Amino acid sequence: MDFARVQLSAADEEFRDRARAFLDTHVTDEVRRRDRETGDNFDEAVHLAMGAEGWLAGELRSPARGGFDRLRTRLWELEKRRYRVPWVTWGTTAIVVPAVRAHGSPELQEEVLPGIYDGRIRLCLGYTEPEGGSDVATCKTRAVRDGDDWVINGAKMFTTGAHNCQYVFLITNTDPAGKRHRNLTMFLVPLSTPGIEIHGIRTVDGDRTNIVYYTDVRIPDRYRLGPVDGGWAVLQGPLNEEHGVRSTAPDGLQDVSIMAHQGSYMAAVVDDVAAAVARPGPDGQRRLDDASVAYRLGHSIARMEAALSAPGVFGRVAIAQTMRDIAPELMDVLGPTAALPTEAAEIDDGGGAEYLFRWAPLCGIYGGTLEVFRNIIAAQTLGLGRPAYAPPR
Repeated sequence: MDFARVQLSAADEEFRDRARAFLDTHVTDEVRRRDRETGDNFDEAVHLAMGAEGWLAGELRSPARGGFDRLRTRLWELEKRRYRVPWVTWGTTAIVVPAVRAHGSPELQEEVLPGIYDGRIRLCLGYTEPEGGSDVATCKTRAVRDGDDWVINGAKMFTTGAHNCQYVFLITNTDPAGKRHRNLTMFLVPLSTPGIEIHGIRTVDGDRTNIVYYTDVRIPDRYRLGPVDGGWAVLQGPLNEEHGVRSTAPDGLQDVSIMAHQGSYMAAVVDDVAAAVARPGPDGQRRLDDASVAYRLGHSIARMEAALSAPGVFGRVAIAQTMRDIAPELMDVLGPTAALPTEAAEIDDGGGAEYLFRWAPLCGIYGGTLEVFRNIIAAQTLGLGRPAYAPPR
């Protein structure tokens, strides 16, 4: 394995420095504070500034069309992560763009893509239903053809970012009597359409997601992506990207796993906790000198490093499970102050361990539960077949 550092050219160093200067100007402590308060994981002013400066188009376009090459894409991603840029709404948008390019009509692409590049248009994911769980193929939201239009009725759960987006990448059932996976059609639905209601839901970590109701929502056929009843094929690319099921690039510049953002936050929390317990207290003693503290912290660090090294879908499971396992350990190591809110003056790790404790359960749910991904590993990697949930005869 080659661990050699990538040598940056003068032009690449200038690109990195320009990215840092931009983020230093726009992603302020106030932005991060406001994001924690709202739970939106999105800041419109920052996003529009990124669009105006060409950062969004650079991410999405190919180098031949003025986009970033692989190295600059990686530099930009790492700098965004280091500055803790609110990211979720841009993440869902970027996931859907390839499907719009591949399956959208020319007029739909012209309507949507320029606004995505400059930041005015964002896209969210309309997959999960209130009674559907992680199996999006059980979709019951109906789309019925009516002349040149479609009429949509149903509800979607966990449509994160819908209140900050202009379109939803929506999976619908267009043939209730049809075979599973062959009765689904995808649409890119304008969220300003009459009949759509967005209701916020707060999760235990303070983030906001949404339940979205569709009541006699009428849209033209031009918002359809791909063929009627052929939506499962349209969905596969975005779904695989969200799941982290993708091939490894030979240049080694991509994230080891799809959960690298969450993993990097976990690593930052571990660093803060290690620094806190290594500082002498009022009595001159360091908590790190307690053998039990040193053991538990060392064990947490070892678990974290192993999780961050796990590739692909393995990494998705390892990072989410490790977050769940070490967050209470880190809080115990810190002691009672770990339970204080972030803004409390007495806190000594910035509230990171407490937030990690609340965030970790959700990281093992959204995009598919840990159980779903363990089944994927069992079936696709270990060849164990599909799980059988029916009671034995």
